[in-house]
Amino acid sequence: MSRPSASRGCTLCAMEPQIRYCTTSDGVSIAYYAMGEGETVLIASNTLWSNIRYPVIATPEFQRGGEGIGRAMRVVRYDNRASGMSDRDNLDFSLEARLRDMEAVVTRTAPDKFALVGGAHGAIVAIEYAARNPERVSRLILIGPIVSGIQFRDRVRKWDSLRAMAGEEWGQYTLTMAAAYVGYEKPALLQELARRMRAAMDPAAVQEFYASAEYTDVTPSLSKLSMPVLVVHKETGSKLVTPEQARAVAAAIPDCQLFQLQGDIDVWTQAESDVIERFLGVALAQPELRAFVPTPAGPSPGSASGTAIILFTDIVSSTELTERMGDVAFRDASRALDAGLRAAIRDAGGAAIDGKLLGDGVLATFPSAAQAIDGARRCLTLSAASELALHIGLHAGDVIREDNNVYGGAVNIASRICGLSAPGEVLVSATVRELARTSAGVEFEDRGEHALKGIDDAVRVYAVRAGEVTT
Repeated sequence: MSRPSASRGCTLCAMEPQIRYCTTSDGVSIAYYAMGEGETVLIASNTLWSNIRYPVIATPEFQRGGEGIGRAMRVVRYDNRASGMSDRDNLDFSLEARLRDMEAVVTRTAPDKFALVGGAHGAIVAIEYAARNPERVSRLILIGPIVSGIQFRDRVRKWDSLRAMAGEEWGQYTLTMAAAYVGYEKPALLQELARRMRAAMDPAAVQEFYASAEYTDVTPSLSKLSMPVLVVHKETGSKLVTPEQARAVAAAIPDCQLFQLQGDIDVWTQAESDVIERFLGVALAQPELRAFVPTPAGPSPGSASGTAIILFTDIVSSTELTERMGDVAFRDASRALDAGLRAAIRDAGGAAIDGKLLGDGVLATFPSAAQAIDGARRCLTLSAASELALHIGLHAGDVIREDNNVYGGAVNIASRICGLSAPGEVLVSATVRELARTSAGVEFEDRGEHALKGIDDAVRVYAVRAGEVTT
C-alpha cells in the first residue's frame, strides 16, 4: 500500500492501515501499523482496550480530530500484548513487559528521534520510556494521563467488584467501564465503545491487567523528563482523570505546557487540533507559540504542600455484603455509615477529602496523630453499631493539597496500610506511632514489617490496642 499524502486527509482514520507484526525480546508477537509521511509520531498502546483496527473513539468529530496528529506526519500505532491484534496468550502486564512491547515497535518503525503520544493508561508507558530514553524522544504529548494504578483505582468505584464482574458478567462489565470513559448520556456511543472493548481484550486479560496495573506508578519519572512535554486534559469530559490530577502531572515535569479545556471526551475541538499540531510541528521552540497554550503549567493558586496524618477507611468485603444484603440495602447502609464517618472525622478535628472517589472508603487528613487516632476509633465505634465492618489505616508524611484533594507517596502508603488491617482494627505506621506515643493515650501492638506493593522499603505497622490505656 502506498503512503497517503497530507492532502488526502486524516491518516489516522481515512484509510485502512496495513497491519504488520514484530516480536518482543521475550517472544511476544505485537501488531502495529505505520501510515503517512514526515516525522514519526508513535502512539503508545492504551493497554486496556487497545485495538488498532479501530480509532480510539468512534465518532466523526473525534476521528476528524486525528488530523491534528496525522497531517504531514508518519503515525505509528500498536496493540499491547494480550490486546487487539497482538498475541493474546501472554498476560504479563508489568511495566517492563509493556516497555518491551513499545521497544519492539520502536526498533522496527522509528528513526533515531520521534515524537511520542500517551493517553490514559498509555501515558504510563510513554512517560517511563521517555524518561529512560531521552535521546530518542523529541517531544512528548500526554492526553488525559493516568500516571499510577492507585490514581486509576481511586477514580473507579467498587474496584474489587469490577474485577470480579470482568470474569462473571463480561457484557455488563464492558458497559460499566465504557460509561467510566464517556458517561451514560450518549447510549449509542456507550454501546459501541463497550462492543469494541469486548473485541479488544478477553476477561482473563482484563482481570490480570487489574492485578498488575494497581501497583504501577511512574510519578517519580515525571521529574526526569528532559524533552518538551504537552499535557492535554478535558476538565468536564474526562471521567478518570480530574483537573487537579492533570495539573499535578504538569507541575512535576520540568519543561511542560498544560492545555485544559471544557467539552465531551468524544468530541475533538479545533483548539485541540491546533495546539497539538503546533506542538508537534515546532516543539514550542518559538516564544510566540508558547503563549498559545492558555493554562500555565504548575499547581493551581490554591495548592499547598505540608505534612499531614492520613486516614483511610474501607468497608470489609463490600462485594459479598452487596450480594448478601442486596444492592439497595447495602447502598443505604454504606451511605449512612459514610455520613457518620465524615461527621466523626470532623468532630475529631480532621477533614474528609471530597476530591477522592473511593467507592466504599473515606480518605481524611488530620493535623496531629492524637486527633487521627481519636478519629479512627470514633469510626470503629460507628462501624460496630452498623452491619458494615471497616479496615482502617494511618500514616504520616508530606502531601500536596489542591482543591480539596491530596497527593503524594504518603497517601499511597496509608492506603496500603488500610488494606493490611483486619476488620475492626486500626493499623498505623511507625511514623504515626512515634508521633502519638506521648499524646494519644493508647498502647500499640507491633505487627512487624510488611512489604507493600509499589513501595521500595518494608513498612513496620502497629495495631492500636482497644480501650483507654495510657502509655
